[in-house]
Amino acid sequence: MDGTTYVEFLKIALICLMWYLCSASDNIIGKVVLSEFPYPMTMTMVQLMTTSLLLGPFLPCLGATKRGTYDRRYFFVMILPLAFGKFISSVSSYISIWKVSVSYAHTVKATLPFFTVILAKIILGESQTLPVYLSLVPIITGVMVATLTEVSFDSVGLASALTATVCFSLLTIFTKKCLRETGHHHLQLLILISRIATACFFPFWIVGDLIRIYHNTEFLQSGRVLQTLVLLACDGLFNMMHNIFAFTVLALVAPLSYAVANATKRIVIIGGSILILQNTVTPLNALGMLIAVFGVLCYNKAKYEQAQAARREKILPYVHSDSNLVNLGVPHLPHSKSDANFLMNGGPSIMNGTPEGVSNGHILLRDWHSSSEGVTLIPVASHSPQVPTMSLSPSQQVHSLDSRKSLHSRSVYHV
Repeated sequence: MDGTTYVEFLKIALICLMWYLCSASDNIIGKVVLSEFPYPMTMTMVQLMTTSLLLGPFLPCLGATKRGTYDRRYFFVMILPLAFGKFISSVSSYISIWKVSVSYAHTVKATLPFFTVILAKIILGESQTLPVYLSLVPIITGVMVATLTEVSFDSVGLASALTATVCFSLLTIFTKKCLRETGHHHLQLLILISRIATACFFPFWIVGDLIRIYHNTEFLQSGRVLQTLVLLACDGLFNMMHNIFAFTVLALVAPLSYAVANATKRIVIIGGSILILQNTVTPLNALGMLIAVFGVLCYNKAKYEQAQAARREKILPYVHSDSNLVNLGVPHLPHSKSDANFLMNGGPSIMNGTPEGVSNGHILLRDWHSSSEGVTLIPVASHSPQVPTMSLSPSQQVHSLDSRKSLHSRSVYHV
């Protein structure tokens, strides 16, 4: 590993580490805040407002200045539903980590590939390869084992985690469709839908959470208001930085490497939450989590190989080739064989020191005597090793080729 490669490796490793820390901190802080401040809609509004207000200045540094175009109808048909899905998925995600452990919530979210495959088949009619379908088996198996052995199981938490996962699957499908159709940069689209979601659901937040917080005298008089506000701001910042680092890693590494890094991030979140929050985890519960994460890795690899195969098929289509042109019905092509005498094929003859001859259409000899450029003839080494390369031009006299009156060329086919 040379110096440049080593520096690049350290750079990617450092960015991945920051990505993992921001994502794990977002989830752990969210769990801590919700344990004392059970208002998941407020957590979502803080996250959306932070992204809407603070992410914009980072975009020029990330090269994310490309804006797409769309009409009013497309806004209501595609952009507005994406903002709605962003809000619902975020609220459901926070409800899930409020009701159940972070480790279990992220194990359930490992079913994202399963729902993505099903919804892509239903909505877009996309079919997958057999390895992709097989990779879903360990994902479902691992989640089932983790669910049956989860100590802090809660049906609302499970339903919220599944709702968030389904919403994320729909967002994945339609976000890709929107990016392809509008030409938006995905961080620009993230800011756009975050601002729309903030504006649309701000009244619902006032009615749903702000009024309840105002009447929650126990919380307001507990002395934890300032601490909660600081943790809310940190959670919003960590969520925004998570998006930035995720984009940076995606821009630096190959898709398969990014998929592996993303699965590793989920392992870090599960492991970090268990260590810091001291969640009770049984051996079977941990086994179910590992099986689910292993299934995600298999799914990512299968999807990558499917994409590579499709790309190769577009670039290099499968064709049947046959080097024998006669078998393909191609007529005999005129050519000059090795050891063929040019003089017998209308080539130049040496008479009185002056090149003469009539071209017979051969590509090597066509109108050679009327060209302003010299024609170099290279004899076959095995038959004329002592004959040097000769240059023939109208302005130069061709010297005698010892006692030989013939020139030879290697096999050249006119195709």
